[in-house]
Amino acid sequence: MNAPHLPPLTPATLPVSDPGADWGEARRPARRIIPIASAKPAGHNRTQKKRIAFQLAFLALFVLAPVFDLFRYDLDAGHAWLFGMEWRLGLDDLVAGRISTLEAGWNVMFRLFLPIFVGGGAFLWVAWKWGRVYCGWLCPHFSVVETINKLMQRASGKPSVWVKDPLPPWKADGTPWRPDARWWGAVVPAAAFFAFLWAIVFLSYLLPPAEVYGNLFGGEFTRNQTLFLSAATIVLTLEFLFARHLFCRYVCAVGLFQSLAWINNRDAMVVGFQRKRAADCASCLPDRQSACDAACPMRLSPRNIKRLMFTCTQCAQCVEACEQSQRDNPQGPLLHWVSGEAARQNEAGFRSGKER
Repeated sequence: MNAPHLPPLTPATLPVSDPGADWGEARRPARRIIPIASAKPAGHNRTQKKRIAFQLAFLALFVLAPVFDLFRYDLDAGHAWLFGMEWRLGLDDLVAGRISTLEAGWNVMFRLFLPIFVGGGAFLWVAWKWGRVYCGWLCPHFSVVETINKLMQRASGKPSVWVKDPLPPWKADGTPWRPDARWWGAVVPAAAFFAFLWAIVFLSYLLPPAEVYGNLFGGEFTRNQTLFLSAATIVLTLEFLFARHLFCRYVCAVGLFQSLAWINNRDAMVVGFQRKRAADCASCLPDRQSACDAACPMRLSPRNIKRLMFTCTQCAQCVEACEQSQRDNPQGPLLHWVSGEAARQNEAGFRSGKER
């Protein structure tokens, strides 16, 4: 039996998916197309991870500083401790007649006022250049503010009981979310826990930490210690639940002086807004909602002028929310940290826009 005659393999007889493919292309194996998910923008969430690391480190320092005598005032001993050494003003020597009034004055100047002026000057210089970075990156109180904000937002859709309208039901990347009332079971215990922790820490700054923590673990506080801890815990719990933003914005002297230094430096770092691309904000979230406004823990509008951002803590949550919401925009986000001439131009753009 003769084998069937097969025509020669030529481009004309070779089955190919593309009639226009040449002989060389037909011989190549079919290529696999692997879909690639859209990547997050470079640096996404990196700043927040650094900021949280700084906050946790400073919180640990805040709690442990009196334990290791790094800084505290001992009411029992009548003097302060600094880096493990006794820090006295020398007034005991004046009372005992061992030094003159002039020497006592110099002691107070060099041991009290000079460190305060030098430390305060350095602190205000940092604020003058970069804003309230202590608040947004280190302050233990602001860490509690953000924690309670997130828990309360999960429970009610609002970061504070004083916010009238719920936040948009979408995350900055467009993922939908909705509140769950069961989270209220974590809000009040968290506020009470932080309040009691702060009360204990404050007491350890005034009394020997070994005594404070010994009484804590033994459950044998003195009457005065019990009164202090009870009053401080109640007041701080109420503050964490109802007045944490009000304290940061209107009461905290540390934040106020930082803001005053920052607001008077036109070259200081600010959150810059590309006003020419303001139309892109319409596609930020569904229903023309704003991701940056929802992200701000101080309830500010990040696209506003510097004067109205007086209490900005430079936490950069608005900047990263803008990065996420504009991740598919080839021109990138509209919010950036700017300083120097760019900060001046940013404010000039707001003024010119207002004049138009």
